This record gives sequence, structure tokens and C-alpha cells, in this order.
Amino acid sequence: MTGTKPHLSRAHALDLLRAMIRIRRFEAKCAELYTQEKIRGFLHLYDGEEAIAVGVIPLLTERDRIVATYREHGHALARGLPMGAVLAEMYGVAEGCAGGRGGSMHLFSREANFYGGNAIVGGGLPLAAGLALADRMRGEDRVTACFFGEGAVAEGEFHESLNLASLWQLPVLFVCENNGYAMGTALDLSEAVTDIRAKAAAYAVDGEVADGMDVVAVEAATRRALEAIRDTGRPRFLECRTYRFRAHSMFDAQLYRDKAEVEEWRRKGPIVRFQGWLEQSGLVHVDEIAAIETEVEAEIAEAVAFSEAGTLEPVEDLTKYVMAPERPLAPTAPAPSAETVETTYREAVRAAIVDAMTRDERVFLMGEDVGRYGGCYAVSKGLLSEFGPERIRDTPLSESGFTGAGIGAAMAGMRPIVEVMTVNFSLLALDQILNTAATYRHMSNNQFGVPVVIRMATGAGRQLAAQHSHSLEGWYAHIPGLRVLAPATLEDARGMLWTALQDPDPVLIFENVMLYNRTGRLAADAGPVDIDRAAVRREGRDLSLVTYGGSLHKCLEAAEVLAGEGIEAEVVDLRTLRPLDMDTVLASVARTHRLLVVDEGWRTGSLAAEIGMQVTERAFYDLDAPPARVCSAEVPIPYARHLEEASIPQVPAIVAAAKSLFGSR
Repeated sequence: MTGTKPHLSRAHALDLLRAMIRIRRFEAKCAELYTQEKIRGFLHLYDGEEAIAVGVIPLLTERDRIVATYREHGHALARGLPMGAVLAEMYGVAEGCAGGRGGSMHLFSREANFYGGNAIVGGGLPLAAGLALADRMRGEDRVTACFFGEGAVAEGEFHESLNLASLWQLPVLFVCENNGYAMGTALDLSEAVTDIRAKAAAYAVDGEVADGMDVVAVEAATRRALEAIRDTGRPRFLECRTYRFRAHSMFDAQLYRDKAEVEEWRRKGPIVRFQGWLEQSGLVHVDEIAAIETEVEAEIAEAVAFSEAGTLEPVEDLTKYVMAPERPLAPTAPAPSAETVETTYREAVRAAIVDAMTRDERVFLMGEDVGRYGGCYAVSKGLLSEFGPERIRDTPLSESGFTGAGIGAAMAGMRPIVEVMTVNFSLLALDQILNTAATYRHMSNNQFGVPVVIRMATGAGRQLAAQHSHSLEGWYAHIPGLRVLAPATLEDARGMLWTALQDPDPVLIFENVMLYNRTGRLAADAGPVDIDRAAVRREGRDLSLVTYGGSLHKCLEAAEVLAGEGIEAEVVDLRTLRPLDMDTVLASVARTHRLLVVDEGWRTGSLAAEIGMQVTERAFYDLDAPPARVCSAEVPIPYARHLEEASIPQVPAIVAAAKSLFGSR
């Protein structure tokens, strides 16, 4: 790109027209194939909006990144993804650009820096901010273009992402494809202020409105925006006012608008306007347009043939790429050091962060109050002065925004540690954790991994009442695509983080709030630890006590009480909640023939239930008694201390449950 003025030579004009016709004809063929049930699921067509993809994307460099929407066929074609690979993806065959795993709404290409569509409205905005954050931190000359519809403006992620991009001066081109309707709701029915550019201006993001039906106007506005981003490093906002000619998706009966409205917009559509002007001005001739249409139809026919001949991925590969096919080798445990230091769990976590940031300049910590405040639980106290605000990065109170930004930065090659202040707050970021971090590797057919580490405090015991006391790690352990850790010892608090940062997939670390002040001796040379295996913390012959996190030390105490009554309990610390190391659990049960699982999660649907069922399925004949469990009471955690204590597992309840497995003994 040179200069901000459009260079509308005859050749360039033909390229613009060809690109728009190519998208339009492809979409028409997709609609036809959908009625034949060759394409299934949701199908969101781009008819009417072609001028935006064609006016924006060719101006980006190969190094620039693109985050699209669920209506991204036009974006993918404009970026240069082969039409055959795009259509094959919509067919769900292995030759698709995501191996048939993503479908119409999730097209990917690492080679083209095309980070895919996102079926969650607004879900791609934090990802774009994170990609740009990585580029800014490394000083790379890239722009991330993020496409979204006007419906996303109502989502919190829109506001959180624009605020982050402006606050941190991130090189993002936000492109709002304002087609007037969020599914079936007109803009003036969903927004009190319909001037979307004004919303961006509220976050000090400069921008302009372009006629989204005029490809030349879109291109000119994009040139200005990109030049401003590259000159200043700051984000820009481009609102393209357009109209979709077809339904929101092929399921849509379009009862919210009449045909006359659609026809009125069709008369001023981007292809009609541009082609008409070219013909009138003599820049293009009828036979040239016919040649373009013939060429496009031949490409579409070839794409259909390619897709029809596609192969189905073997069912045996169903779980392929849920996690990375290759992971680093587990670290070798060093020989016990003769030198130890007295420390706390909190200090062990802090030492792990310092170690990671010292070893690898890609590592940075981000989250609410992690810098100047020193972290809600004082874990990061003092780190701001040691590493500076770029790497100890205070964020706004916008969990979805900054967690999504961490995910994007990880995808771009950084190694962020995202701190969510408490597990309850993580629910505000659940979209980004569940729908992006956990899905991208599998959905993109291994083109994009998300090596992010997300830390959060969990558990009850500090009289913080219901909204700050939950133990939700079992919920996250339910989600394929995540690795979930629960360090309970000083060694694990110190060593798990570094190993997690080497993992190619998203890792969630749950730190029980009752452990931060726990003291003990730790080897002076303590280092990385294995995050794949459970650990037997106490050997025994009569009973397997299986637990994790804050309940480990209660189980060890209970085991001592039981030993005084002649019951030798083996205590197994799960350490990793997903994937579960059931081999260690089963080996323990094979020795003791009894199982008691202690879990701070609620009983119904608990992790304890999962472990008990797996043992029943795989080791039923090793059991001399039914599996048992001690879980939190099915109640929001109360504030009053005596009620709080009664609501979560305690030593007496563990001892009583263990003794019940021995009948009258």
C-alpha cells in the first residue's frame, strides 16, 4: 500500500469487480447446496456486504492478521483461501481448510494468518486485542483486522476490547459491518445510541463511517485507517454501513422485514453500483464482465467437484487434536536438595512467576491489580518494580476482555499468565475459556494452539460468603481441550507453573485460598514438576483417600486420626484434574480395596462422582465396599463461620466417612 488515495486504474477496477462477483456467485452456490443438504448446520451468507471484505482485506499485508465473524466466507475468499478448501470445509470433509472440524462458521488458515470466524457474537474482539498486544510487545509491524457486525456492539466484549486497545495502544483495525439487523432485531430496537462510531470515540478510538455499499469508499477509508495505525500504533475504527440481502441464516424466515425493503437495498448494492459506474464510464465492457462471470463459474464448479470428491475423516480420529499431539517431556525430578528454605505457598507461587519471567522474555503476567496493588492475595507484590508495567500488566475489571486478550497473545507466540482474581469472576470469562481457548486447536485442525496459563484463587474458608467462596474447578475439568491443575503442596505451587508454561495447550491453575499462608520447608533448588501424574502423599493398605487442592492436608490429618484407630489410609493427591491420572488411583484401589473421594465441589455432578464411576467401571472387583465421597453441602457457601465450616469437607466428616466403609470395625 502506498499513500491514502485510491489508485483506481482500469486493472484495479476489474480486480475489485471480479472479487465481489466471485464472492456473490460463491454464496449463491452455497445457498443452492444448502437446499440440497450438501451443506448443513448454520449458513450465514455475505450477499450485499462484498464491498467491505474486498475494500479492506487486499490492503493488508501477508503478515497482518485477520479475525473474522461467523459470516466469513467473503473474508476467507478475499484473503486468498482456496475456494475449494473453503467449500470442502462447509461440506465437512477432510480436505476442508479446517479438516471439516469447523464448518461454515469456523474457517481457518495459519498460512494466511486467518484466525477464523467466531460463532459467538463479539467473541473475536478480545482475541484480536490479544494478537495485537503480542505484536506491540515484540515491536512487530503488523495490524490485526477484526470484523464484526453491529449486533456485537451490545456485547460487553466490544466495550472491553476497545477500551483495552485504546488503553494499551494496540494496532487493531476494528471493522464494524453494520448491516442493520442483529439476527432479526433492527439496530434502533437494540441500541439507545445508533451511531456506532460514537461508541468507539467514547474509548478514544478514532474512526470514520464509510458507505459499505461502495467498494471505492471502503477502500479509501481503509487506506486512511491503516496508515494511521502504522504511523501511531493506535487502533482505528471503521463503521461500514451496509445491508445483507439474504436471511440472517438459512433458517431465517425474515418475518422482521418486508420484501420491498430488501429490493430497495438491492438496487443500490455494491456490485450493481460499481459495475454500473464502470460500464457508464467506459472502464469496463460487457464482454469483460461476461468473461469474469465465466471464469468465476468455472472456479465454483471446480470447487464443487473438489468438495464432492472429498473424504470423510476416519471416526478413529474423532479425538485427534483435542490437545496437542506432541507435548514436552515431563521434567525430571531433581535429587532432593540438602538445603531447604522456610517459605509459604504464596511465596512459592511468586517465586515460580519470577523464575518463569526470568527464563523467558515471552512470559508476562496480566490481571486485575497484579501490579501496583500486588495482587488480591499479594502473590505478585513487588514484581512491578522488578519487571515493569509491560510485563506486570494491570488490567481493567473486564475478565472476558483481558482473558481473551491473553488467549490471543498466546496464539501469537507469547506466554501470558492470566490471573483471574477469584474463581467466581472467571464465569465472566467463561466464553473465552470455553469457546476459544478450549476449542481452537481441535476446531482449526491443529492450525492454532492456545498455550495460555490462567491462574485463579478458589475455595472457601475465609468468610467471604457465597459469591467469593465457590470451588468450580470440577466444572472446568469437565471441558475437553483444557488442562486443569490444583497444586496443594509448596513443591507444586513452585514447580507447576513453569511446566504449564511449556505446555502447548491452555492450562488452568486453581490455587486454594486457604493454602496461601501455609508454611513449610522447600528445597532451595526447587524447580519444575510433572503436571501429568497424581502423587501418593501417604502410603496405606486399608483405604484410598483421593483428593486435591485445599482438602489434601485435611485428608492427611484424617489419615493420622484413622491410623490411631488401626486404619491405614493411602492419600492420593490428584494434582491434575484434567486429564485425570486414573492409573494412579486404580493402582491405589487395587492395593487398598476401598475408595473415599474428598472434593470441595458440590456433591451433585462432582468430580468425586466422576472418579467413583470410573473406579466402578474399571475396578469393580477390586472393591470390598462401595465407593464413597465427602463433598461440599448443596448450598451457596454461607458467611457465618460455623455454617461455612459445616458446608465444606472437614476432618471429622472425612474420618466418619472412612470408618463407614469398614462396617462395624
